[in-house]
Amino acid sequence: MKYSVVIPAAGQGKRMNAGKNKQFIMLEGKPIIVHTMSVFQSDPQCEEIVLAINEREHDDFRSLIEEYGLTKVSHVVTGGRERQQSVYEGLKALQGEKIVLIHDGARPFFSHEVANKVALAAVNYDGAIVAVPVKDTVKQVDQLQVKRTIDRSSLWAVQTPQAFRLSVIKDVHQWAEENDVIGTDDASLVEMNGQAVHVIEGDYWNVKLTTPEDLIFARAILREKKESGI
Repeated sequence: MKYSVVIPAAGQGKRMNAGKNKQFIMLEGKPIIVHTMSVFQSDPQCEEIVLAINEREHDDFRSLIEEYGLTKVSHVVTGGRERQQSVYEGLKALQGEKIVLIHDGARPFFSHEVANKVALAAVNYDGAIVAVPVKDTVKQVDQLQVKRTIDRSSLWAVQTPQAFRLSVIKDVHQWAEENDVIGTDDASLVEMNGQAVHVIEGDYWNVKLTTPEDLIFARAILREKKESGI
């Protein structure tokens, strides 16, 4: 299933404490965002990449795109203050009826298989997400006091990519903007509008690099991939 992808990369990732946009942190000699875009670049089903960035970093991103031969990048747009605004700006760059994936720039360890599965699911549903079952016990806490233990059998940790028909996701983003609604993710906007979201089971390697500790896992994953030839 052919698809386009929007990658929001305008956030500064304050929890990473890197003193710069975490997308530029180097992993095995390449910036995080390059690892992410390279997966889409090498996927035959991906037709184009739209990158939503901070305007001040436009030249930096353009240099990376040229240096690493990321020829599928069709648009580099200025993102907003919130991730949701950045995604919407990216969606506006796309035209026609197509499947669009939305993927975190700092989530470089997904696979072609997962991207293609979630894209295909979006043909038959209003949206499709990648997720994995929660492994830990989850408790609801208020002021450091446990209020209840939540049954985890129906809990899934949501990842990206998330996939939608372009008309569906554009419409819900427009609705959210007009009504000052901020969702926890793009699929939540679809859910708020009473539409069906399907789940594709992903894998636990598909981590989002948010804190310095995540970089330890990232380097371990890269070593494992290299050693096993993945």
